[in-house]
Amino acid sequence: MLTVLMMTAALQAPDLRPDLGWMSGYWLSCEGGREASETWTDPRLNLMLGAALTVRGGRAGWELSRIGPVDPTPPASPDTPPNTPLAYFAQPEGQAPAVFPVIESGPTRVVFERAADDDFPKRVVYERDGDVLNARIEGVLDGQERIIRWRFQKAELNSRCPR
Repeated sequence: MLTVLMMTAALQAPDLRPDLGWMSGYWLSCEGGREASETWTDPRLNLMLGAALTVRGGRAGWELSRIGPVDPTPPASPDTPPNTPLAYFAQPEGQAPAVFPVIESGPTRVVFERAADDDFPKRVVYERDGDVLNARIEGVLDGQERIIRWRFQKAELNSRCPR
């Protein structure tokens, strides 16, 4: 009985070092009067780099991101990936990084959440469905529960929205 319980717990535990290769590529959203793009590298030793650019109303906003080990200590061997959980490190427009550790993952879904309760966003979610990458940020802003969504289409590098 104990073995069955342990196997069930292992099956339910989230993979805190998921393979997020399904996120890699160039993604474009042309909804809501904005042009938003995200570019993600493929994972290498549990490290991915991302860049986002949003143009709306004559203003451009940007963010540099990485998904990588929470503990950046290199492994004992260069051929061994780090064995620590992954986190999303977001740096909008050059700000100090906000760190969102992985709390849930699946074959085409990952959820990152930070411990700080008073900052927005609290949670970052990515889900892939074919050639669509859905992204959202969630949390409380000015006392109100808030969700901001993006629906990205897989696109050729540096594609633009139709004018």
